[in-house]
Amino acid sequence: MAVIGALVVSVAGYTAPAGAASAARTPQQVGPVSPTAALGTPELTKTGSSQDSIRQMVQCGDTMYAVGHFPSITQGGVAYPRTNVFSFSAIAPYTITSWSPDVNGDVNSIAFNGTDCADAYIGGDFTNVSGTAVENIAEIDTTTGAVDPTFGTDATNQVETLLAVGGHLLVGGYFGRINGTKDPFMASVSPVTGDDDGFLHLNISGTYSYCTPGGGPCTSSGNRSMVYNQQLSHGGTLDLVEGRFTSVGGQQREQIFMLNLATDPATVTGWTSPEFDGSNPSYPYQCYVSEAFYVRSAAWSPDDSTVYLATTGYHPNGLPTGNSPRSGDCDAAIAFPATQTSVLHTWITYTGCDSYYSVSADDGAVYVAGHPRWTENPNGCDFQGPGAVPDKGLQGLNPSTGEVEMNSADTGPLYTMTRANADNMLITDAGLWISSTNRYTVNDCGNATGKTAGGHAGICFLPYTS
Repeated sequence: MAVIGALVVSVAGYTAPAGAASAARTPQQVGPVSPTAALGTPELTKTGSSQDSIRQMVQCGDTMYAVGHFPSITQGGVAYPRTNVFSFSAIAPYTITSWSPDVNGDVNSIAFNGTDCADAYIGGDFTNVSGTAVENIAEIDTTTGAVDPTFGTDATNQVETLLAVGGHLLVGGYFGRINGTKDPFMASVSPVTGDDDGFLHLNISGTYSYCTPGGGPCTSSGNRSMVYNQQLSHGGTLDLVEGRFTSVGGQQREQIFMLNLATDPATVTGWTSPEFDGSNPSYPYQCYVSEAFYVRSAAWSPDDSTVYLATTGYHPNGLPTGNSPRSGDCDAAIAFPATQTSVLHTWITYTGCDSYYSVSADDGAVYVAGHPRWTENPNGCDFQGPGAVPDKGLQGLNPSTGEVEMNSADTGPLYTMTRANADNMLITDAGLWISSTNRYTVNDCGNATGKTAGGHAGICFLPYTS
């Protein structure tokens, strides 16, 4: 997810400078982050529910804001009632604040548009915030949790992603309308009123329908278009957008497109690939019917020259499960040139039919996470093929080659953690914050000591050591 405000720009796990109070990394700092997790961070209360999750974290000033699906948050053995939104200090000991808005449904994204972080925009699947009726979007006070009555709160279906940039609030999701706008699935609204500000008119449409292997019936994945995720470039003028669609701005675009925000209105760039846009039948771009939307997240390299993708998808539709070596963009981490034309990948590494859900990058590593068990596994599907490297959960890959980063003793991968579904990653000047589900009830993040000290369920922080 990507969020930008006058203080902090969260870009696919990167925090870029946007004001004097920013906690941004500088280009001179080089990763990768430490494989040892910081102790004492808040975590999801272990309710036994695999549905509990932290969907996204962003930093504004010295405070981290986290959203998702949860009834409470635990720190130091104490459970604090918090309903799908909370905040805590970005600096050790990471103290949970008293801020406690009561949101009656999932919160998928949070954004800021102000130098003092006094108000936050939240989007998701909810109808009430702190006693005020709303519909899936709201602006709330970061002190009281109260809804700002001057900002529109009517989205006809759930909101998945928010990005405040250049005086606009870019909103993506399943909605057909938002605060009266006629732009479905992705719209630009005024951060002041919530009304359509005319910056986006993309006419997004289409879904994925194709026949199952062996001549079975045709199926449709989800049966509706939607926008799921977005990431702002470090330069602040380009926006990557992922979702389920086949046409954007009058052009064929599938899985992902790139917006030019330097024009008014914003325009769809020429960046695309026959590997996933369907323009070249020699590329098996379609993934398995049950995971036809597979590009879940993207990230920019620090110099904006490369785009990294994290995908689900199982295996290409129509090919046998055991087909090897793997082909297509399914269940893979992939690097593409960011050139605004049709491009092919520069490297691709396969998990062996396990999903990635998020990707982030710094100068030292490309971080990918989801529930993989292996990397460099093009010859296996749900088993370890020849040459595959066992590497659960978070993986660090070489930005130039996609090969796994090894530990200092060269005896195994640099990072080890359980197979947690990491929905989002955020890089700040201090390190890498990982947001995840509580799918396995107790998550091991980074080291056994960290697990003993609390488990890091839902939230894990891997600091820079230099």
